[in-house]
Amino acid sequence: MPPHFPSNPDHGPHVARPYHRHKSIHRLLGGGKAADVLLWKDRNLSAGVLAGATLIWFLFDVVEYNIVPLLCQIAIFTMLVIFIASNAAPLFDRDPPRIPQVVISEHAFREMALTIRYKLTNAVSLLYDIACGKDLKKFLLVVGSLLVLSVIGGSCSLTSLLYLGFLCALTLPVLYQRYEPEVDHLVARGGEDIKKFYEKIDANLLNKIPRGPVKTKFR
Repeated sequence: MPPHFPSNPDHGPHVARPYHRHKSIHRLLGGGKAADVLLWKDRNLSAGVLAGATLIWFLFDVVEYNIVPLLCQIAIFTMLVIFIASNAAPLFDRDPPRIPQVVISEHAFREMALTIRYKLTNAVSLLYDIACGKDLKKFLLVVGSLLVLSVIGGSCSLTSLLYLGFLCALTLPVLYQRYEPEVDHLVARGGEDIKKFYEKIDANLLNKIPRGPVKTKFR
């Protein structure tokens, strides 16, 4: 059975939107400060995050710094600054610098661990359902995406791959928000082309493949 692509009859001859989205992009990104950074609501903060990520990528991928020497050098530099400031303070009749005590909440760590566990469990369950072949379209899409990711990952380092993903996360949402009608139009047209191609594959090849019953999971 070919996949269903939603359409909106109210648009008449125009191409339908690919998704019936009732939430704003800001809410889809989770809201809060993270969504503000991704959508460049605060240009200075977003630019600072981008500059920091670029600096980290430059140090680890271009200069080829190792994480251990870099952390040690940062710690040595910080200790030297504190040592000089502490010993020079009496010469200028000033109090030595006081480092504020940083208290990390145990509740925050616990919430983070529970969130990671929840996300991983959902991801494994979703991949299992897709691997069972219940939705052939999703199966082919995931396999194709993994193949593309493996090719990209084989041609660049992990740092460059993470930096590329960060750049996409920091640029694609704001570009989509600015050019939303044009992107929706292109995605809808692409969805129609994929639908026609899938119908041909389904009629000529996939329907001829025998399938056994998929076992249900017992929890």
